[in-house]
Amino acid sequence: MLTTLFLAALLATGTPAQDKPDLKTPYEKGNGNQTATYAEAMDWYQRLDAAYEEVKMMPYGTTDAGRPLHLVVVSTDRDFDPASIREKNKRILLIQNGIHAGEPEGIDATMLLVRDYLQDKKRRKQLDNVVLAIIPVYNIGGALNRNSHTRTNQNGPEGYGFRGNARNLDLNRDYIKTDSRNAQTFHEIFREWDPDVFMDNHTSNGADYQHVMTLIATQHNKLNPILAKYLNGKMLPTLYAGMKQDKFPMVPYMNHAGDTPDEGIIGFMESPRYATGYTTLYNTIGFVPETHMLKPFYQRVQATYKLMENMIETVHRDAKEIGELRAQAKQQTLQQQKFPLDWKLDTTKVSQIPFLGYEAKYKPSEVSGLDRLYYDRKSPYSRMINYYNEFTPTVTVEKPVAYIIPQAWHEVIARLKTDKVKLQQLQKDTTFTLDTYYITDYKTGQRPYEGHYLHTDVQVATKRMPRKFFKGDYVVYMNQPANRFLVEVLEPQAVDSYFNWNFFDSILMQKEHFSNYVFEDLAAEYLKQDPALRQQLEARKKQDPDFAKDARTQLDFIYKNTPHYEYTHLMYPVGRLMQDIKLPL
Repeated sequence: MLTTLFLAALLATGTPAQDKPDLKTPYEKGNGNQTATYAEAMDWYQRLDAAYEEVKMMPYGTTDAGRPLHLVVVSTDRDFDPASIREKNKRILLIQNGIHAGEPEGIDATMLLVRDYLQDKKRRKQLDNVVLAIIPVYNIGGALNRNSHTRTNQNGPEGYGFRGNARNLDLNRDYIKTDSRNAQTFHEIFREWDPDVFMDNHTSNGADYQHVMTLIATQHNKLNPILAKYLNGKMLPTLYAGMKQDKFPMVPYMNHAGDTPDEGIIGFMESPRYATGYTTLYNTIGFVPETHMLKPFYQRVQATYKLMENMIETVHRDAKEIGELRAQAKQQTLQQQKFPLDWKLDTTKVSQIPFLGYEAKYKPSEVSGLDRLYYDRKSPYSRMINYYNEFTPTVTVEKPVAYIIPQAWHEVIARLKTDKVKLQQLQKDTTFTLDTYYITDYKTGQRPYEGHYLHTDVQVATKRMPRKFFKGDYVVYMNQPANRFLVEVLEPQAVDSYFNWNFFDSILMQKEHFSNYVFEDLAAEYLKQDPALRQQLEARKKQDPDFAKDARTQLDFIYKNTPHYEYTHLMYPVGRLMQDIKLPL
């Protein structure tokens, strides 16, 4: 049964009075180690919707499991139009649960939280300027794949969902590539509601320590500087102080610099494949709470509840300021000329944070007989540890006036449309000069990652050249709210670009070739007519002995320096228009 202490905590947060609708959750009906099933959660929210006119449960698009993704909106003035809500200068807090369905405390904590806020007059006042938008269960396929074993390292609950969705995709790697229907529907919700703050509730794996809650906040170097200053200077200190007061002292996510936290931790640089990496592209302040896997489930539910409670209080308190700062950040994004594409950790900048840990020790393994790591809970400690959370850009790009995308790349166009990017189409065939990338080098993973063979370390050469585009090809002007998103997906050197996720891989394969015995005579003729090419060939022979011994490679070198070689090989098809010229639109 629930501990007396936890029951008292629940009562203190506003348990329903006798005359209130009976909205006891499946979690409360258990012993503190059960989580609601998908069907139970949907049924509960439907009853909440029926009980309160301030609640509206809306089905959006579908998911890979064939079930609709629902959004539950709590709006105390019963306005459920996101545009109208923004006109009233209210803040929108989007809370997402169950992206990894085996990490379910957010599902149960949010049910408790929303009911208590509706039924407690004092806390309900905080919703006068804050609208809650809740995705009760994001990974529906994973929630339906219920079991008791796949979270090997986790202490409860008794039954839970699975990390992968119905297509075995990790949805927290799918935001930019958007392979899943879940992600497509999330983009629809996110772009329509444009939340000011986003929370995606999780459970953490990793080292053992005393803290129940750790937190990933939007990496401040990636966030607009105006918002980053508010996040670091005001919002995070408030959240940390509130959680300490609530007896859940919090630390940043335990991303170890070494084998144990004692060696320091590194801030999580979330690229746009992740939830908060994506939401940052639209100047939304994002958080990923990560409760500790080894803590009892009821503690994890309570810590998640308390963090969301502190979040609502903070957004309520700073509602006007957050709105003003986001408006400034959005305007700056419209005007921003240079965008970072990749980052590296600056190890010269380090701070120290208080940490409640357990001593890391070693003892012989009963399996291998070799030394194994363990954390000694009989040896707790409190000490300062290093925290590395400063990143610097390694690749930066100047935005073009517009990107030109041939209509052939329909998978890319479909994703841009999903994100409500403003697209225009050429009304007739047109030739004009623009900057075009050629891919000069890249690395590719040897094993599939989330359904793709991901590219990294992309190198490009830029060539200004005339190109013919056709009626129906797409023009994407860089004067819209999606500017940051567009740079991240359309610049091939960006960490999670569409190029790196393999949507342009067909350009990497040469389509036409030559027969040695036929091309020999033609190659000799080219060398006679082009002394500079002959000079390059001879120089290459002297520099590279293997090249000098390989006749086919030498012929290929000549071939690639003649008009016979297809100019589209390794040519990135998305053009960068650098001057504002009149186009037939």
